[in-house]
Amino acid sequence: MLEVRDLHAHYGQAHILHGISLSVAKGEVLCLLGRNGAGKSTTMKSIMGLVPVTAGSVRFGGEDLAGRRPHAIARAGIGYVPEERRIFAGLTVAENLEVGRRPASPGLAPWNTDRVFALFPALAAMRSRPASRMSGGEQQMLAVARTLMGNPALLLLDEPSEGLAPVVVESMAATVMALKQEGLAILLSEQNLAFAGAVADRALVLETGLPRHEGAMAALLQDAALRQRYLAV
Repeated sequence: MLEVRDLHAHYGQAHILHGISLSVAKGEVLCLLGRNGAGKSTTMKSIMGLVPVTAGSVRFGGEDLAGRRPHAIARAGIGYVPEERRIFAGLTVAENLEVGRRPASPGLAPWNTDRVFALFPALAAMRSRPASRMSGGEQQMLAVARTLMGNPALLLLDEPSEGLAPVVVESMAATVMALKQEGLAILLSEQNLAFAGAVADRALVLETGLPRHEGAMAALLQDAALRQRYLAV
């Protein structure tokens, strides 16, 4: 569904990504792993058109996304949940969801408020609550729910477990697994190895914008030397 080949990106004169290649299939979770500054968020922003791609290609559903603006990429069927969440604090839960509503992607059951509330029952009980009065975990659920209302075929999740209580992290892992079962392709960025191990099929390890390892998530969890070299703080 998503194919990225030899991706390079810059912030001004700084060369940030150095030849990132990856692919994500329908119903698969690929996790980007690495320390702070490894290039995980920049990879996602480059896919979304938020950071200009200076070399390489990004193809989604067989179509080249080169030169497309972020809103056009979103309309093509890619949903993006940024690390900062970017919910509308002055709007209610229901209003945030309506802002995100888009037609369904071909071949996938359409997302609506009933389905979103079934996935996130806590949101149903606070549909009239302003987002500014929600906890961090509740805001993260809302950010994912709002993105699902756009009916994406591919979901980009940037650090979804960051700053959340352990019980909320467990709930978010269950959500990712449910979405995987729905057939969504998911590209996940994480530093929480336990969370990544619970949901991801494969892992791509980055270091200062360079791809260092790609393989099965289960194999990475068993390779202590690899984890120590690229993931230990």
